[in-house]
Amino acid sequence: MNHAVTVFLFTLGLFLGMLLFLEIGRRIAVRRMREDTGAAGEGVGAVDGAVFALLGLLIAFTFSGASSRFDTRRQLIVEETNDIGTAYLRLDLLPADLQPALRESFRRYLDARIEVYRKLPDIAAAKKHLAKANELQRQIWHQAVAASRAEGASPAAPILLLPALNAMIDITTTRTMATQMHPPVIVFVMLFGLALAASLLAGYGMTGSKVRRWFHMLGFALVMAFAVYVILDIEYPRLGLIQVDAFDQALVDLRASMNP
Repeated sequence: MNHAVTVFLFTLGLFLGMLLFLEIGRRIAVRRMREDTGAAGEGVGAVDGAVFALLGLLIAFTFSGASSRFDTRRQLIVEETNDIGTAYLRLDLLPADLQPALRESFRRYLDARIEVYRKLPDIAAAKKHLAKANELQRQIWHQAVAASRAEGASPAAPILLLPALNAMIDITTTRTMATQMHPPVIVFVMLFGLALAASLLAGYGMTGSKVRRWFHMLGFALVMAFAVYVILDIEYPRLGLIQVDAFDQALVDLRASMNP
């Protein structure tokens, strides 16, 4: 199932679940008040405060972590652009007759790298282009090693070019692993559970009137569900509404500068 649809259904379920627990909490309080008038809210303030505080902290930390990982992924795009650009410029250290083949390999490699992320959320297509990019990495490395030892190459070629190529190759692994860095599933389960528990307690406290406070109930559930939706969408960029595609333009611009 599409990630955006999955996240929407998850948050919709949370929204409906919170409304249900608000109503359950209210009914429990009403029943208790019938049995013991005025006792529904007695001595529960500390419990309410602890649960809501914990829920607030969990939302804050998960949002902060998701936002931090989102920024890291954008920075890695810029870093990869710089690494590829540096390695491409250092091809000037090689013999002139060996440069065209390597430059063409670089163009094909960058095309493959761009397509890896353009194909998302089609994971299968993205993996296909990732495999192609990895194969081109090996070809570029072998070509560069041979060219740096060829007659006419600058003595500085092995010292400057090969480390630049190594950085260009390493950043692809870093970016791939960055897309897989997420909090443990138990964190999201705990967030979901705490939101429902808070709804139960909030509903329990909404017994001052015989009329249901729909505005407050809907507002509370909607705000909480929306906060969780934003966290999940930021946590999985390129798969939902929040994207990092704008930063891919750096790679596209670099590719344009490589045209002969």
